[in-house]
This record gives sequence, structure tokens and C-alpha cells, in this order.
Amino acid sequence: MGRFALPDRRPAGLDSPWTARLIKYGARAQTAVFKATGGRIGGRWRIGAGLRKPVDTLLLEHIGRRSGTRYTTPLLYLRDGADLVVVASQGGLPTDPQWVRNLRAHPETTVHLPGGGTAAVTAREVGGAEREELWPRLVELYADFAKYQAWTERTIPVIRLSPRAVDR
Repeated sequence: MGRFALPDRRPAGLDSPWTARLIKYGARAQTAVFKATGGRIGGRWRIGAGLRKPVDTLLLEHIGRRSGTRYTTPLLYLRDGADLVVVASQGGLPTDPQWVRNLRAHPETTVHLPGGGTAAVTAREVGGAEREELWPRLVELYADFAKYQAWTERTIPVIRLSPRAVDR
């Protein structure tokens, strides 16, 4: 295992409530800095595989499926034509992140991109051949996705965010 490589098994502490809290507050801090700087800071992921190969991040808005509260989550993304593709890896945890369940209930949303742009999008979970085509590209983008998939029994959701027209 290299100096910055991830272990072959999910680390024991990953399921800790402290880890979840750290992820939650880290995401809030990244979101605040991203918004304050238009993505100049916080718009690139430089952790794990991103240390050697930084990855662009976006801010995904989503509405709580029960609460109706608006949330914002920073995510790595892949451009696929006019679409953006995100991965619900949650570091290989055994459950899907809340934002996926929220998008399933409310798929029309907004993303904030580095450089200060926003886009109205519709989210759709991909499966089958479409997921099989995207997965290697996502692992090429951020190699740790492969480890995360190996660490969990769930199939990590892949979400396509397609541009939508906004009523004015």
C-alpha cells in the first residue's frame, strides 16, 4: 500500500458517528467557502486520489423529502456532454447518502459550478448499460470510487444531472 493509498477493507472507524459528523461539518465548511469564493476555493477535491489528481466539485442543492428543507452538498462530478454525473459513494458507507433519497423525491434542482455559474438540472439515477459505460470513466476521474464500491455491499448510485429549461 502506497503512502496515500486506501486500505483494501473499509476502515473500522468509517462507520463511527464521529466520522459522519466530521463529513457533515467538513461538507458545510467546503460549501460556505465555495459559495463565498465562487468556487475558486473549494471547487477542487484534493483528498485521497484527488491529492495527485484533483477533481472539480460542484454544489448540489436538494430538498429534504420529508422536511422540505433546502440542503447543499459538495460533490465530485464528471462532464458527459451537456450533462453532469455524480456518484453517491459516501466513502463506501453501507447506506445511500440523504441527498440521493432527496433527489429521488425531488429530481428538479440546481447546481453551482466552479467559477460562479449555476445550472437548473433534472436528476436521474442511471443503471444497466448506461451505468456500466459511466463507471470506468468515474473511476478514471477519481480512483477511490473503486475502493468505495469494494467496501460496500450496495451498488453505489450514479446520478445524471441533465440541464432543464427554467420557466421565467
